[in-house]
Amino acid sequence: MDFTLSPEQTLLKDSVERFVRERYPLNARRQLAASPSGYSEQHWRQMAELGWLAVGLPEAYGGIGGSAVETMVLMEAFGAGLVLEPYLPSVVLGGTLVTLAGSDAQQQALLPALAAGHGKLAFAYAERQSGYDLFDVQTTARRADGGYVLDGAKGVVLAASSADTLIVSARTAGDTRDRDGIGLFLLDPKAAGVSLRGYATVDGLRAAELVLERTPVAADAVLGDPGGAYAHIERAAQRAIAALCAEAVGAMDAVVRATRDYLNTREQFGRPIGSFQALQHQFVDMHIALEEARSMAIVATLRVDEDDARLRARTLAGAKHLIGKHGRMIGQRGVQLHGGMGMSEEMAVGHYFKRLTMIDMMFGDHPWQLRHYAGL
Repeated sequence: MDFTLSPEQTLLKDSVERFVRERYPLNARRQLAASPSGYSEQHWRQMAELGWLAVGLPEAYGGIGGSAVETMVLMEAFGAGLVLEPYLPSVVLGGTLVTLAGSDAQQQALLPALAAGHGKLAFAYAERQSGYDLFDVQTTARRADGGYVLDGAKGVVLAASSADTLIVSARTAGDTRDRDGIGLFLLDPKAAGVSLRGYATVDGLRAAELVLERTPVAADAVLGDPGGAYAHIERAAQRAIAALCAEAVGAMDAVVRATRDYLNTREQFGRPIGSFQALQHQFVDMHIALEEARSMAIVATLRVDEDDARLRARTLAGAKHLIGKHGRMIGQRGVQLHGGMGMSEEMAVGHYFKRLTMIDMMFGDHPWQLRHYAGL
């Protein structure tokens, strides 16, 4: 199988890597992370102008109609730069859900604005009791006055404070852990009964706790079948997993490169510490793990739109497991081989380790993914 990028994909790779080099030195990222929004609106507009926000969206609605490979190229570079802009929650998750489940009117209203950088989406799915089970939903949506009324709470809603539209999963029928009876609802963050509490996550990104109290939703704000949305949620999560795998590879590659440079320049006993055999063995293990992870990220990307649902799910679970496990090892080794410096805020390696830890936790950490893979 040929994994060579096309000329267009190579140009995309070159442009996003140049963006990361110029816009994301560590000090600039730390300043952005500490700003009120937690990212740069100027960067977001530039991403829109370069067409990156439109890459995975349908051409009929202002997108470019690119494949998962283009998303992989973007996310790997974003991982290398620890990019803060909400591409994953807004474009990959939100854009996928609207594309899969939305009506023509909903897609016309949301996707061109998303591609142009004028509108952002956030997906609220996780609940206190749900763990990693996307179908475990206690938030309710009951019919009222020709529409719905939502009650419940969602946690760790990525980029919710900067979103113009929230996509909320809620149960219209069935028991808490039924896969049927789940709907998707478009919600204005400023609507009556909506409460958002934003905060910074350990990796420098932003999330929020969402509380809904008798929140009214019009009938035309339901994405697709109000009781049959789980299949769309699962597909969106799988595309997010493939994107996260690529992001993790970018971050892991950056850790390996930084560690190599440190081992070759830091001297002890009159010679570089990279000349010590014990440290060489640890670095070789990091490099092997990186290449294994890169291969699995490519496989996940190529299988994310596979028609065979079982094969698709197994591939993504296997990739997420291996990349989560290797990402944690590479992060730990990178910090350890940097010595005390690895724990400081001034060194990039610790920031990469935090992001790799969060990537492992999203949509199922590596032990959970291994159990999920075995179950499939």
